[in-house]
Amino acid sequence: MTSDGESIVLTVDGYSCTLSRSEARQLQESVGDALTERREFFRTVGQHREDGAYVVARRGADSAGNEKVFERFDACRRLFRRLPEEFTADDVGSTGITGSRRHMLVRHFAEHPAFDCTISRRNPLTAEKTGDRQVDEERADETTEPDLTDAPEVPAG
Repeated sequence: MTSDGESIVLTVDGYSCTLSRSEARQLQESVGDALTERREFFRTVGQHREDGAYVVARRGADSAGNEKVFERFDACRRLFRRLPEEFTADDVGSTGITGSRRHMLVRHFAEHPAFDCTISRRNPLTAEKTGDRQVDEERADETTEPDLTDAPEVPAG
């Protein structure tokens, strides 16, 4: 990135784009919003925080007792991968997660499109990995990166 006082030239992967300060500020706000995205599902909420943490919370709840904070989304994904093909709240609890957060996570895994599972029984609450898709980086991070391979080069300046 370079600046001449009036405009900012942003270069990404060999492509350059000249932005006014106002446009750069809007881009900065948009990127910040994307990095701190909050996504609501039927019973749970997933939020990517500014510090990189991923928080799973009970939808509509307002206390920390109704949430589980993962250091990164990868940690949530690793937990899912370690669970058996069919799992219950007790299986989630065997990883050290306690109380109603175990049930909340079973529901979150079933609701979030990055995790390939569905609720198979309500009592006891049980989810089953369906195997239709893999937990991949693109879905797990909830972003889709544009394909810039054929994009025209924007001249700098």
